[in-house]
Amino acid sequence: MSRFTFGGDEHIFVEVDEAMSLEAFFTSLSMTNAVRAAGIDGVTEICPANASFQIKFDPDRIHPHALMDRLRLLEEEAGNAEAKLDTRIIEVPVFYQDPWTHETLMRFRERHQDPEGTDLEFAARINGYETVEAFIEAHAGAPWFVSMVGFVSGLPFLYQMVDRSRQIQVPKYLRPRTDTPKQTVGYGGSFSCIYSVRGAGGYQMFGITPMTIYDPRQEVPYLKDFMVFFRPGDIVKWRPIGRTEYDRIIEDMQAGRFEPRMRYVVFSLDDFNADLDGTNARLMEALYAD
Repeated sequence: MSRFTFGGDEHIFVEVDEAMSLEAFFTSLSMTNAVRAAGIDGVTEICPANASFQIKFDPDRIHPHALMDRLRLLEEEAGNAEAKLDTRIIEVPVFYQDPWTHETLMRFRERHQDPEGTDLEFAARINGYETVEAFIEAHAGAPWFVSMVGFVSGLPFLYQMVDRSRQIQVPKYLRPRTDTPKQTVGYGGSFSCIYSVRGAGGYQMFGITPMTIYDPRQEVPYLKDFMVFFRPGDIVKWRPIGRTEYDRIIEDMQAGRFEPRMRYVVFSLDDFNADLDGTNARLMEALYAD
């Protein structure tokens, strides 16, 4: 059962589970979609998260306890819904061990658990990988689920679609940095992310993507309709690239020629739980089908 609490006079916070899982995410997504579809008078904002969500409402238009009762009914309906999702699988190029995040992480070694190494070396070692290259292969080898978009505008949190025993776990910096390059691919706890803007951060830095994911001016052709690229439920496949391809994609981005590789797919949680590796293989086939 979810835990319902009030957050001040204008918010209800719903914790689906204490731990992130695809089951918890699907329950949160189903409930927030149901709230949106219901068009409840007085609800002003719906904010889904990894294994929880928050509803903002106007207490002059709907009584808090009336809304709480309505949400509990929607929870019952969400629990009976089939866990299927029409979504996108997207390839995101990543320049691992790039010079920009390397320069940044070296400036902040005194805030790190391993001042003598790099973020990737630390992450590889504590997860039992003999080399950084083997760790990068694991990070890029399986798809990732976008479970939440937020913290700063356009930043996606991504959850690795492997069984628990294979999930990468990396702590955040001991103290946050005051600088992180734009479009850094980071990692903290069990989540990867892409920093949509330059700024402070505490996640380990693995690389950088040349692909724009947030454009408030909406000048990037594939962001003309909406300034934020990712949405909860998207599936991401990292693709390692080198400096030459990184520079080429940057040129294409500046010229308005770059289009992300993307396919529309149906994701079934039941199918995934029954055959995790087989489902991931079919997702990869769909992404790279001609």
